[in-house]
Amino acid sequence: MKRPELTTAAESRPETTRKKRRSPLALTAVIVGVLIVAFLALSGVYADVLWFDQLGFLSVLTTQWIASITLFIVGFIAMAVPLYIAIELGYRKRPVYAKLNAQLDRYQEVIEPLRKLASFGIPAAFGIFAGLSAASRWEVVLVWLNRTPAGTTDPQFGLDVTFYMFELPFYQGVAGFASAVILICLLLSIATSYLYGGISVTGKDFRVSKSARIQIAVLAAVYLLVQGVSIWLDQFATLTSSNGLITGAGYTDVNATIPSKAILAVIAVLVAVLFVVTAVNGRWRLPLVGTALLIVSSLVVGSLYPWVVQRFQVDPSEKTLESPFIQRNIDMTRDAYGLSDVEVVPYDAITDAEPGALRNDAVTTSNIRILDPSIVPPTVAQLEQIKPYYQFADRLDVDRYEIDGKVQDAVVGVRDINATNQEGWYNKTLVYTHGYGLVAAYGNQRSVEGQPEFMESGIPTEGQLGDFEPRVYFGESSPTYSIVGGSGKKDVELDYPAGKDGENQTRTTFTGDGGPKLDNFLKRLVYALKFQSEQIVLSEDVTNSSQIMYDRDPLTRVQKVAPYLTLDSDPYASVVDGKLVWIVDGYTISDKYPYSDINGMSQLTADSDTAERALAFDDINYIRNSVKATVNAYDGSVTLYAWNTEDPILKTWQKIFPNTVKPVSEMSGDLLSHVRYPADLFKVQRAVLGQYHVTEAGAFYSKEDAWRTPNDPVSKSTKDVLQPPYYLTLSPGKDEDPTYSIYSTYIPLATGETARNVLTGYLTANANAGNTDGKVSEGYGTLRLLTLPKGESIPGPGQVQNNFTTDNQVSTVLNILSNGGQTKVINGNLLTLPVGGGLLYVQPVYVKSQTETSYPVLKKILVAFGDQIAFEDTLDLALDKLFGGDSGATAGDQNLPSAETDSGSTPTVEPTESDKSDSTSTPGDSSADLQAALKAMQKAITDRETAMKDGDWAAYGEADQRLQDALAQALSLGG
Repeated sequence: MKRPELTTAAESRPETTRKKRRSPLALTAVIVGVLIVAFLALSGVYADVLWFDQLGFLSVLTTQWIASITLFIVGFIAMAVPLYIAIELGYRKRPVYAKLNAQLDRYQEVIEPLRKLASFGIPAAFGIFAGLSAASRWEVVLVWLNRTPAGTTDPQFGLDVTFYMFELPFYQGVAGFASAVILICLLLSIATSYLYGGISVTGKDFRVSKSARIQIAVLAAVYLLVQGVSIWLDQFATLTSSNGLITGAGYTDVNATIPSKAILAVIAVLVAVLFVVTAVNGRWRLPLVGTALLIVSSLVVGSLYPWVVQRFQVDPSEKTLESPFIQRNIDMTRDAYGLSDVEVVPYDAITDAEPGALRNDAVTTSNIRILDPSIVPPTVAQLEQIKPYYQFADRLDVDRYEIDGKVQDAVVGVRDINATNQEGWYNKTLVYTHGYGLVAAYGNQRSVEGQPEFMESGIPTEGQLGDFEPRVYFGESSPTYSIVGGSGKKDVELDYPAGKDGENQTRTTFTGDGGPKLDNFLKRLVYALKFQSEQIVLSEDVTNSSQIMYDRDPLTRVQKVAPYLTLDSDPYASVVDGKLVWIVDGYTISDKYPYSDINGMSQLTADSDTAERALAFDDINYIRNSVKATVNAYDGSVTLYAWNTEDPILKTWQKIFPNTVKPVSEMSGDLLSHVRYPADLFKVQRAVLGQYHVTEAGAFYSKEDAWRTPNDPVSKSTKDVLQPPYYLTLSPGKDEDPTYSIYSTYIPLATGETARNVLTGYLTANANAGNTDGKVSEGYGTLRLLTLPKGESIPGPGQVQNNFTTDNQVSTVLNILSNGGQTKVINGNLLTLPVGGGLLYVQPVYVKSQTETSYPVLKKILVAFGDQIAFEDTLDLALDKLFGGDSGATAGDQNLPSAETDSGSTPTVEPTESDKSDSTSTPGDSSADLQAALKAMQKAITDRETAMKDGDWAAYGEADQRLQDALAQALSLGG
């Protein structure tokens, strides 16, 4: 007899009871999970609020949020509500006694239980996608709502140019959105009607119920009406599209494409009317015929007719027929890129170097920059980095300062912090928080050893720039985040590697307002999640007075508070009003300016100094330097100044983000004296002007005088890269006062075997925004194009560099400087200056040892004028030699002694009797003297090796001295 099995009370309870007991636990877990996910999502939002609020630009963030949320709601409703109505109408108006086939019966059995869920779920799903799409277009909507006219009209329709930049994209977006909504409604209506018998297909029998017919016909009519509006808008878009020859409407567009779009728009509206008629009388033949007519018309009128006009009318006489439209393209392109007022000056450059030719260009020649900002960074780092936890940028910047009443061009760099090699969260976050100081070197001077002559250097910093706050908490290489200002221990942050009373270091505590305060647990938790570091919550050194600094790069900070700007790739630091600030140029751009040539900005701004970069909006055909921004290197505060007050894009964004941009009148005179014409804008303009300096349509069509920027002749890249523009103090033409400028050169556009590296033009922009008096310079931004005579062959940069390299004396000295491969010769930037009635080329030559800790030092100066070359220790000597012994110039490095002797003179080597017998030199024959010196060097080397083998150290010393003397004379004779 079996014993009964024992069961527990829990096991004996019904399954439903166990489920009921588990459900509260499951519900709690779900709620906790949702709360955790919500907190993680909202923590990032809260961090953004703290960051923008601390910086004083919270309205920028909230405006974006309000606009995005509003558009999401509008987009959701605009999509979901019509879709829900379409589904419900199809269901509610279904035939009551419709006979369905077996397959539809099965479909209904499956779908019917889910019908209510689907009637809400399908519209909601589409609504979410539509809302997200609409929210992403917040900029388009806001600029349309706040649009500001420019006062310039297009030559085809006579509309303000801002119609194409602000209004047309909005109208096309609305039409596209409406088309999508109606099309989806139409498809869902057809599907619902078919599923519930409103549409039946049985063999050849096709039936549509009255309600389904009305619904489908009305939706089709509305869809065609929207298509008609869209086609009508397309005729305006021809003014911003490219037809291959130009950007903008050409002959075919104006005489065929635009009229055809107007015709197609009318046809679409008429067919829509036919669908409305069908909704009333139930006859489908007319709208179907009309739809077929619309399709055929779009092929014949919209495609075939423009092709026929282009192929048989325009192509045979393209130059004549397209000339008026090419002229439109020229005029509008020059206006859009700020090139309408370029001053074109013929420059009859001479090529003969006459004595005293530079006498009238003394100011320019005295400011010629011989320090190359792309080569000297290793030198500056070796001399001024001080400690391995500091660093300088790979390329320094060019600025200018007034020293003793005279404006001096300077090569500058920031000593930023480098905490990557530090170990531990404490050191990286709390100790190594900031860089220290600005290093500035005279652009036109060097030391006896070939090193930079500093006007500001050292730690603590000292020099000619006055007292200023040297600490750099916000730089281009600052750590991802640092916590400052409130450690539990006094002065935790490393200030600089020197201290009082024999201390090795000086420490400090940040006292400004540089980041959100961590004054409660919630904020610490938020940033611990953001940076995935529990130490922010756990560390005792993070107190209620602590501040967290992040997004510290000056470009990042400006971009976040002014999202409508495209920023210049080269921010630079200046000492302004006792502060170290980063100066950033901001551009307003568009690709919708009518008839203006479209270009890729990243490609136009790329050169040997600047790599091609990824931009959110790359294609442009309109650009203005509308904003000058500053970022305080100590506390990170951002200030925006409205520089181009006539720009309609800036005016529009000032309405969207009011009180975020200050007038330029609030710029201090000290700041104004450091503002310059931006490099990226100049690069864009020089590229466009390469073709658009031609203002006559016929010549433009033939491209008979198209130019391009020359490749950089000293680039180490394996690919051809453009020569960058250079900042110099120069006279932009004859009888012009020297001013701080940016310049570039042009050579013919032809490439390959037909290319000629001769100068055709020289473009300068007045880069001096103003002086300490606080007034903007009247000449600032003036573009001047010097056009060189076509009959003269003025050597271009590539040709001059080739002349330098192939010159016998130059190559000989360069070989000597290379010291048998023990040192490396580096050619500096090749500068071009319009002086002496011609064009003077200047190139510094650096020498760098191959040892690990070596750095480039400036040893020689190459100069050229026409086909003549000089190669000397100083610029002053080189110019004098080039211009017949007296150039009339005053070079910045003229008083510096030569690197060979303390007195600046090179010792003379008396050759031995055997040297004399081998030499064919004659008095005044420098080439023969150089050969004699080289022979003396060779004999001295042989004698030294023999003496070393024999152990005759006295003879070895004597031979070594002869070698040094011969080397010194060879260097002197070689230029």
